[in-house]
Amino acid sequence: VWGQGQCALRLNCATKPIYTPMVFVIALLVAVAGPLWWGWPWLQGLYKALVLLVIACPCALVISTPVTIVSGLASAARRGILIKGGVHLENARKIQLIALDKTGTITQGKPRLVQTEVMPGVSHEDEVLHWACDMAAHSDHPVSQAVAAGLAGLGCDGDLESFEVLPGQGIKARAHGLELWLGNHRLMESLGLCRVQIEEKLSVHEARGRTVTMLASREQVLAIFAVADGIKDSSREAIARLSALGVATTILSGDNQATTDAIAREAGVAQARGELLPQAKLEAIHEMRERAGGRLVAMVGDGINDAPALAASDLGIAMGGLGTDVAIEAADIAIMNDDLRRIPEIIRLSRRTHAILLQNIALALGIKAAFLGLAVFDSATLWMAVFADMGASLLVVGNGLRLLRA
Repeated sequence: VWGQGQCALRLNCATKPIYTPMVFVIALLVAVAGPLWWGWPWLQGLYKALVLLVIACPCALVISTPVTIVSGLASAARRGILIKGGVHLENARKIQLIALDKTGTITQGKPRLVQTEVMPGVSHEDEVLHWACDMAAHSDHPVSQAVAAGLAGLGCDGDLESFEVLPGQGIKARAHGLELWLGNHRLMESLGLCRVQIEEKLSVHEARGRTVTMLASREQVLAIFAVADGIKDSSREAIARLSALGVATTILSGDNQATTDAIAREAGVAQARGELLPQAKLEAIHEMRERAGGRLVAMVGDGINDAPALAASDLGIAMGGLGTDVAIEAADIAIMNDDLRRIPEIIRLSRRTHAILLQNIALALGIKAAFLGLAVFDSATLWMAVFADMGASLLVVGNGLRLLRA
């Protein structure tokens, strides 16, 4: 509202140096030149000048924009969509490409541990599971939380220390001088621990759309944890609606490529990119903006890893229910019920807001032009001028308030 208020203020201020003095000069010429050149009575010249001043008052034109935008923002808020300013509502209609995070955005964001496997040859199985539970509990990532919840019955007191979060990869800790890592496929590859038998096990899980987390020491992978997170019931419908609006979609995920592709097929998204760190997601948004050729690119996410991409996109949309505070702060729009179907609603509301805004401007200018024409032909009275001013203002306000029923 403040942003749009500033726009209206700038419009008003812009009219003052040119428009207002020009109108006063014309009115003065009518009041003085009419009696001197055309022989009008002085009272008639003054009356015509007053009619001109009242008709030319730009109140309706200036108020047409903020009342329409505020109505659109209020309509969105009633649907659980919080838009941080009118400029973001206006930009939504220009979106042609939307990048979506996977976990918590397309999927439910409530993954569960579906399979646990301790590697053959690991003798201290209980201790390994305790370590995994303790390390997973120190991360706020949904996958780690699913592992911690799945192992909670075994106890999460693993006697660990020196916890270190590795963004986009996992977590590192120490136990009695032993270095431990709990993380994704990428982390294990960087440690050089993805041997043939490990890769075979991962391929089976990833082909099913599961996210795999592994616990490893410096020498070997100790355990594998498979986590499943189904897509939201609304995701397929939301993607279909966006496609009908002419908006393309793609997935940007930190998960492995096989799992990301499986979720993309299930949701109906044509393109998907996996194994992206936060910096890689940011770079992907920059690349998409460069290739868009002037079209706007939106990013939808819910986690800390999505925050840089949300801030860099033309329109950042955060899931406000399960989303982190960092993601909501970085975004321009927050969807409080995490329903992706709200995104096509935002685009349709933005397009309708723009249409009503053009209607209001046309009403304001058209009414004033009509009465100015009457004034030129000496057919406009002061009461008609008042209607042209206040009537036009009331008309644009009423027309703008129609958005509250959108």
